[in-house]
Amino acid sequence: MRRPVARKLAVLAVSAAVVSVGAAAPPASGGTTAAKTPVAVGYGGAVASVDADATAAGIEVLRKGGNAVDAAVATAAALGVTEPYSSGIGGGGYFVYYDAKSRTVHTIDGRETAPLTADSNLFVENGRPLAFADAVSSGLSVGTPGTPATWQTALGQWGTERLGTVLKPAERIARNGFVVDDTFRTQTAANETRFRYFPDTAKLFLPGGQLPVVGSTFKNPELARTYKELGKKGVADIYQGDLGKDIVSTVNNPPVDPASGWKARAGKLSAKDLAAYRAKLQAPTETGYRGLKVYSIAPSSSGGTTVGEALNILENTDLSQASEVQYLHHYIEASRISFADRGRWVGDPAFEDVPTKGLLSQRYADERAKLISDDAVLTSPVAPGDPNNPGSTGTAAPTTYEGENTTHLTVADKWGNVVSYTLTIEQTGGSAITVPGRGFLLNNELTDFSFTPANPAVHDPNLPGPGKRPRSSISPTIVLDKANRPVVAVGSPGGATIITTVLQVLTEFLDRHLPLVDAIAAPRASQRNAAKTELEPALYNDADLRGKLEAIGHSFSLNPEIGAATGVQRLPGGKWLAAAETVRRGGGSAQVVDPAP
Repeated sequence: MRRPVARKLAVLAVSAAVVSVGAAAPPASGGTTAAKTPVAVGYGGAVASVDADATAAGIEVLRKGGNAVDAAVATAAALGVTEPYSSGIGGGGYFVYYDAKSRTVHTIDGRETAPLTADSNLFVENGRPLAFADAVSSGLSVGTPGTPATWQTALGQWGTERLGTVLKPAERIARNGFVVDDTFRTQTAANETRFRYFPDTAKLFLPGGQLPVVGSTFKNPELARTYKELGKKGVADIYQGDLGKDIVSTVNNPPVDPASGWKARAGKLSAKDLAAYRAKLQAPTETGYRGLKVYSIAPSSSGGTTVGEALNILENTDLSQASEVQYLHHYIEASRISFADRGRWVGDPAFEDVPTKGLLSQRYADERAKLISDDAVLTSPVAPGDPNNPGSTGTAAPTTYEGENTTHLTVADKWGNVVSYTLTIEQTGGSAITVPGRGFLLNNELTDFSFTPANPAVHDPNLPGPGKRPRSSISPTIVLDKANRPVVAVGSPGGATIITTVLQVLTEFLDRHLPLVDAIAAPRASQRNAAKTELEPALYNDADLRGKLEAIGHSFSLNPEIGAATGVQRLPGGKWLAAAETVRRGGGSAQVVDPAP
């Protein structure tokens, strides 16, 4: 196997540590956290997430006879306990499912929606766009939650267990507690000022008025009760019931501490918005790559179209034989171009004419690939192309900001079903508003809309609208072989960097032939049609590699951490490999039901 020199040192220690590891999950127990292992190989199914307790919750469901969908919901619910600043029932996400019996891929768009009273000026005040910080920690930023509807839709379509059954592990973790780690404390500290604006949030996440101590046990009995209630009443409790009334009241009258001086703008959510919400069953995006079939989520997320377009641009470049410099150069330029097209064309297809088929056509990608030179760099912002008229270009516009948190999980079961699921409350800590007595944070997903047009001269498909879904970059992906059997499934958090993370992991694994755990661990670059490409420290501090890229014309900035991916890989004989981060976000957790046949 050829391994690029610049990556060798970064991944060699990982490979040595994890070769032939088979990590089975211990029985889940409250107040303790299983040791994290970034890779596991075995039988009976596999789960990978950022958190050991959440991964163990999914394994517990698989052990008891549940399938990949059941385990995915159980893992997601547990992440709502242990990763409450990234996910939870106050948010939304996108669910991609491979059905082994029919060998087909299906998806659910569980993105949050704007209130039915919203218009394009949702974040405009006195004729000017709100400052991002003012918009985030407010009821104005909160969209109708989609996660509960996603869980119920997935279970109803493809699961084998009731919602109440798969919520049990998460309910137990919330009641008995989990061990606070460095990541949880650091994320709390980063949000401490915002959390103190809202007494219910401060009471929950700053116990005794202090930051949680590493090694202490963090309990959330309010969330345990909420999960128990959801299990009994179903998600109708959110969309038509008492829990929904609490959400609406909290959004429209944010429970802010008057002494904080914070102006928490009221939202516009109504009972009608909750009752009208639906998680959408829709066809996936499909892209051919190296004789494989790459499936992901279609708009309202831009993930499937943007990763797919970039792969199509790279299709005619032999990345396996390219030098490290040329590999990164072509990967960066393909990302730059596809982000230009994303910004111009992708929005909620219920409101916008999104040319998904054109964006994913090889003919269009071949035309866009002509922009790439081996010895020169495109100047950002690159102008978008026109999928309806390949060869023509539009007006360049900068890429708008998107929060960089979220969480991702991947699951496979003994029958061969696979789930790749990314869920979020947007940025770390969401809106910072906790629903009183309910134990969970509300999202700030509506700040993913453009506050005003990215380019006033061109239609922006991502402006707010009544019931509209804001554009996302979430990119849960499943790759199949020619016989429509799974090869690999991956995904990542990270806002707009999700797209580049998934693209890079796929090319490292499929083209550069790194083991999956090494492809996930490899140092990352992220170009999003900006003047500078972000590099993680291992690349930024590589003076020789960086110098050669700068000689071509690249400019760089340092980003300490990009994404936090997980994945599963199908191996022969009913065996699965689960892989997670080795270092990012404190390292992830990969587990299998049984390391032995």
